[in-house]
Amino acid sequence: MLTIASVNVNGIRAAHRRGMPAWLAERRPDIVCLQEVRATDAVLCEILGDGWALAHSEPTIDGHAGRAGVAVASRLPITAVRDDVGAPRFAGAGRWVEADVDTHAGRDSSPSAPLTVVSVYVHTGEAETPRQEEKYAFLAAMQARMEQLRSDGRHVLVCGDVNVAHREADLRNWKGNLKKSGFLPGERAVLDRWFGELGWVDVVRSLAGEGPGPYSWWSWRGRAFDNDTGWRIDYQIASLGFAERAVKAAVDRAPSYAERWSDHAPVVVDYDR
Repeated sequence: MLTIASVNVNGIRAAHRRGMPAWLAERRPDIVCLQEVRATDAVLCEILGDGWALAHSEPTIDGHAGRAGVAVASRLPITAVRDDVGAPRFAGAGRWVEADVDTHAGRDSSPSAPLTVVSVYVHTGEAETPRQEEKYAFLAAMQARMEQLRSDGRHVLVCGDVNVAHREADLRNWKGNLKKSGFLPGERAVLDRWFGELGWVDVVRSLAGEGPGPYSWWSWRGRAFDNDTGWRIDYQIASLGFAERAVKAAVDRAPSYAERWSDHAPVVVDYDR
């Protein structure tokens, strides 16, 4: 099996202090996609330790430093790295990084289509503000780049915090969020197109059934976590050929509030190699 995990760490230093290393040691993913890294290459490498190939995009433009950053860390060799989502306005935003991963390293079997793994962190947005327009622009750029990657026959897996709950089953309090960013009709329509007309696969939903949940984000405030008042906004989105290899999905929800090391939980999928 090829185990791929994705998690918004909400700051890699804080996640490390709160207990991420124990999860990493127990889960032992082959590939882990990280969002909101908020650290340099050197810090990230030091925290992850030896044995990882790394693709990391740090934010370098005003307004993003210290609150973004995405990475793909792989136990398998990474043969190429790119961080251009295709729209100049997002260059240096630290919200998109691609890694071509050699999934056949050390194996005798003939290589199949190459695999590109993406870690993405979509803007939070805010309804009826320029921040929301920025979010829509990023989603449009993201869609175009996904289609471009898939066009040459490679397998594509896009992992990360998309900051959109697709359906009512993807958040507990959907009635109270109909006019809020993250559950707006326009945002949901984007995902409708991805998982419908364009043929991308929401891997966790395809394996988990109709829901509700499994949720992947809960506010730090109040009793949202204890009451499981969550959102499913973290995805593994696959091209069809790679999605067909998915055999098991889980959200590694912490046993208790005190044991959380991020406000997000890791989304983990096992794929047949």
